[in-house]
Parts: sequence; structure tokens; C-alpha cells
Amino acid sequence: MWKKLSSAAALALLLTPSAYAETVSFASEIIPLQVGDKTISHSIFNTVDELELAPGSYRLKLKYSDLYESGFDDHEVIESEPFWVTLEVAAGRDYKVTFDRAATAAGAKLFAQSPVVRLRAEGQQLEVPMPKSAAPSLAAPAPVLAAPSLVPANIAPAPAVSTKSAPAVAPAPQSGGNVSAAAMLDFWWQQATPAQRQAFLQKVQSQQ
Repeated sequence: MWKKLSSAAALALLLTPSAYAETVSFASEIIPLQVGDKTISHSIFNTVDELELAPGSYRLKLKYSDLYESGFDDHEVIESEPFWVTLEVAAGRDYKVTFDRAATAAGAKLFAQSPVVRLRAEGQQLEVPMPKSAAPSLAAPAPVLAAPSLVPANIAPAPAVSTKSAPAVAPAPQSGGNVSAAAMLDFWWQQATPAQRQAFLQKVQSQQ
């Protein structure tokens, strides 16, 4: 699927001279996407199949992408989700990232669900499975803060709702009849709070 148009395409991720970098190459179906926090840029006409890395430990973000025939003159692309692996690069040694390619598209789909890639050092036949790794932390997680109150500071909170039954309130005098002032006064007296009643009594006493 990802045809390598230039085997010399390499990503220089170092500040050190290239003479101190080792080469890590990849099988054509394994695409390097990221090294630590550095994203690898690919294009339609040129994809990266080699990395130049100084000796050390790295986290690589990879993706599996393969092409299988699914019928006469028809093909099926099978890809995995991006996954992270750990890479240890030793001084003076180049590496090759490989995998066991499935013989059928069905096998490739199973492989894509949980890809396993291997690392072979230059001059050796032994291929070592590359351990899976979590994505590198790029920033410290933000502290969890308590949610702020939605009630403005200048507004008193609503009083707690009591489960006791509210006292019976006298019905309002109906309009259209002969409603006496005494009846109206009694009605509004029942609606008033104790503070309002006290203020009314003080007003009446001051007018006497």
C-alpha cells in the first residue's frame, strides 16, 4: 500500500551530527508516524521508510497498512489503528522493523486488530518483538478543580424545602361581591411574614 519511492528518505530527528546517528528502516507495510512528540511527515509521492536516531530509548507511533487481492482486478486495503512501541537504539548498529505478513486478507484483518512488530539488528538473524508502549505525556495533566457555584455571590441561596405540610391559607376574597375591608385585611395578614406583620403593627401604632 505504502510504496517506498525513495529508500534514502529518512527523518533526521537529532541535534547531534548525523555521523552519530543509527539507521532504523521499516518494512513497507509498517509506517512510522511519530517519534516521541515529533510527527513524521509523509506525502503521496514520497514516504519515510528510514529514521536516523541517536543511541537511546524512543517511543514510536506506527501504523500497519497492507494491500490484498479481493477478487479479479480488485484489491482491499487493510489497516490498523496507530499504536506505540518502545525502541532501544545501541551505538554502531542499524536496525530493521519487520513483522509476520499474513497469507490471506482474513489473517491480515486479525493481525490489524493487535499488530506485533519485530526488531532485527544489522548482521543478526534474531528478531525481537518490540514491546507495546503508552503514548508519551506531552504535558502535565491539569489539576481537577471543584466546579464553581452557579449561584451569584449577591444572591442568597434558596431556603431548604421542608417536608412538613404548609399551614392552611385562607382563600382570597372573590371579586364581584361585597368584600369588606376587614376580610381583605384578614386575608393579607395571613399571607404576611412575621417581619411584615411586625412592621405593619408598628406603622399602625405610629399613626394612632
